[in-house]
Amino acid sequence: MTEKTELVQRVQFIKDACRGRKVLHLGCTNWPYTAEALENNSLLHLELSSLASELWGIDFDQKGLDVLAEKGITRLYRADLEKLEELDIDETFDVIVAGEIIEHLNNPGLFLQGIRRFMNSGSTLLITTVNAYCGFRLLYYALRGKGGTAEPVHPDHVAYYSYSTLNLLVKRAGLDVSRFFFYDLGPEHRSVAPWHTKLANDISVKISKQLADGVIAECKLPPKNGKV
Repeated sequence: MTEKTELVQRVQFIKDACRGRKVLHLGCTNWPYTAEALENNSLLHLELSSLASELWGIDFDQKGLDVLAEKGITRLYRADLEKLEELDIDETFDVIVAGEIIEHLNNPGLFLQGIRRFMNSGSTLLITTVNAYCGFRLLYYALRGKGGTAEPVHPDHVAYYSYSTLNLLVKRAGLDVSRFFFYDLGPEHRSVAPWHTKLANDISVKISKQLADGVIAECKLPPKNGKV
């Protein structure tokens, strides 16, 4: 894996990676915000449907899948993301998107191991997640943390990941991180974020990209017999 890291925009990075490719989108509904995201044209799965040569979606939330199906989206499947081996899909994909999922899971290792069945030697798995060392969250926590009880965290998150911890988790699941990126506070969040959050973010990433909003691991199956 290259040691050079870059600062990117998460949504644009994913869209560029999926353009013209056969794509599997895990956690595709963004439930319970599916309808809201569709209304403001910000649902990633809908955007990918116009970019990918072939798009498949998997999610556990049936209501979200029903909303997408009503919009004419096909190749939708319901599954427990920690039990992907039980899903009746015999396909491999060029790109597999696991965006903002892993921090919600009780068993992330099982999730990653389950993804392997959808990969071939040319497949790319994109994992995006919140950065454990995000500058504006650390500042908020330091100034308004109320003794550690007012953490700026999504109520459904159970973990934070960093360059080191995400790399190790991926390795333990039998995958390799080929490239690693940091992603900035994107336009989809800037439009609703308060001014002080945006200011803290911009100062943080100017100091160091390692203080950015999130991280992206681009993963591959390990080469067979040491051959790429």
